[in-house]
Formats: sequence, structure tokens, C-alpha cells
Amino acid sequence: MKKQEKQLYSLVPLEEFKAITGIDDREDKIARFCLATSSFSIEQYCKRRFLRKKYFETVEFYGDKNLILGEYPVSNVLAAYAIRDFTQTGELIEPDYYYLFPNEGIVFDIPYCLSLSPALLRYRGLKAIKVNYWAGYSAGRVPSDLAAACMELASWNLGRYKGRRIGMTGNIRGSGKDGELFEMTMPANVRSLLEPYRRKTI
Repeated sequence: MKKQEKQLYSLVPLEEFKAITGIDDREDKIARFCLATSSFSIEQYCKRRFLRKKYFETVEFYGDKNLILGEYPVSNVLAAYAIRDFTQTGELIEPDYYYLFPNEGIVFDIPYCLSLSPALLRYRGLKAIKVNYWAGYSAGRVPSDLAAACMELASWNLGRYKGRRIGMTGNIRGSGKDGELFEMTMPANVRSLLEPYRRKTI
């Protein structure tokens, strides 16, 4: 029985990358390496995660009704818990006592807030809200300019890899035969494409 291949962490599908770059199945390993390395490099450059993932985040409460969530865009809030004691899970909050802004399913590339009901603000001893939610872009629904940045960077790294073996200076180790490292620097056109996706602070 053929061993199941580990799912590729990439902003661009493997077959699409191979079709555009003209490489065949014999170079699957280096293609996967370039895509995964480029995707992680982009996330590190933008200081955020992009692919859809479930998060459990505890946001400390200081009296403000709007709690900024760490990841975005948020596609679904699964549950929220009121925390009075950090050693415990907390009490489940009914959805009527909070809402998400922007609304769930609206893909704005800005931080999302969990806005609490005024009634919840009077919850005695409230120290934090624990939120379980989905955030990020689903595979195949990555914005075109973000996908283009990954394709450009992966192609750039592929060209450098195939052209010459380099002692890299970055901190993301590849899985290539000689354990090459791809440096974190990237072409100016890639940085330009990524600018709208860099983490925004409020």
C-alpha cells in the first residue's frame, strides 16, 4: 500500500505550481520544499498565519467591550467562555451576549473584534474571554495577489536552488538533500504584493 503523503502547507496548490514552472513529478520533493518554505517565509514576513485553522485564544478583559482577536479573517466563532479563574475552563457564554465585527463570513483583511453585550460587562470577577474560532483562508480561496506572491517567491527560490547550491542565511531549514537554508529576503515585487497583508496593529 502506498504511504499517504503529508498534506502540503502552501498558499498555492502543488499541481498549479508545477504546471506554471514546467517541472514534472520527478521534482515533487523540491517543488513541495519551495512552496512550503515560501509560505512560511511569507507568514513570518507578514507576522501572521494565513491558511484556515481553528484557534483557542484567551483575551484578557480590562473593561472594554471590544476584544481584538489575534488572527483574521474570522470565518466562524464556535464558542466563547467567561474566565474568572485562569486555572479553569470558564463558563460558556450564550451567543446572544456577544457578536463578531466585522460579521462572520465577511472576508475583510483587518483584525476582528468580539464585541461583548453591556450585560456581560457587569459579570463579576471577569478576567478574560476564551474564544474558539476559525480564521484564515481556505485552500483554493487564498486572495489572488497573496497567491501570486507565494508563486513568485517559490519560483524565485526554485530558480536559485536549481541554478546553484548556496549557504543560506535564513532561519527556515529545508528538507533538501544537503539541508539547505532559504534566506528570508525576497524580491521587491513579492514584498509589494504582500504589503496589504502585513499584520495591522490598532
